[in-house]
Amino acid sequence: MAEKKEEGILETVKTVFWALIIAGIFRTLFFQPFWIPTGSMKDTLLIGDFLFVNKMAYGYSRYSCPFSMCPFSGRILASDPERGDVVVFRHPTLKTDYVKRLIGLPGDKIQVTNGVLSVNGVEATQVPAGTFEEIKAPQGRFATIPQCANGPVGQGAICEKERFIESLPGGVEHSILNVGNRRLDNTNVFTVPEGHYFFMGDNRDNSTDSRVSQRAGGVGMVPAEYLLGRADRIMFSSAGKRLVYFWTWRGDRFFKAIE
Repeated sequence: MAEKKEEGILETVKTVFWALIIAGIFRTLFFQPFWIPTGSMKDTLLIGDFLFVNKMAYGYSRYSCPFSMCPFSGRILASDPERGDVVVFRHPTLKTDYVKRLIGLPGDKIQVTNGVLSVNGVEATQVPAGTFEEIKAPQGRFATIPQCANGPVGQGAICEKERFIESLPGGVEHSILNVGNRRLDNTNVFTVPEGHYFFMGDNRDNSTDSRVSQRAGGVGMVPAEYLLGRADRIMFSSAGKRLVYFWTWRGDRFFKAIE
């Protein structure tokens, strides 16, 4: 009986061990979990949204296959990233993961004038789409206070931002937010180098993105090898500081497609 019990425990340990190995390989090669920590992508992504990054969308990253039995090495692009994709990437200098919308492809010329984006001289049209409303209160584990377009707003009051539907060259439409006239509403022309990409946040006045150089703490131009994958769908969402605060769960965002 003792031997059978020991064999049972050993089999359980083996099962758990291989389950963890398989889960690790699955995470490394195919999908990576990602929590949204900031409001730079509102209202497409909210603080507390949880999603899986599709690492197969563009191919394997440099770190995708650490095992000697793998038949490939380096980065193999399965397909090219497309303008309008919501992408998770590793910041080239800060070495933390960011999520932004892909705006500029290699060779593109990007400029923002009076808050309106232009790609290769073609304006991305903006159609008014009402307002985005939220409560002015600390959000997420970083206790971020949202910026408001409707003047000074007290804690607990309604915080508003102008909302537009932007149409990118190529036909992708998505929501963007505007707080007011800010310093990044007017930029010089950026030329995206070969092998690099240009990203912007949908919450345009609250995003330190490719409009800001890496030397100034921004994203700058992102090399292709730092792209981790595409964000396709929100799996879960919570407005609270902790996951166990079930009364803060946003049921209407569960399994929501990202546009």
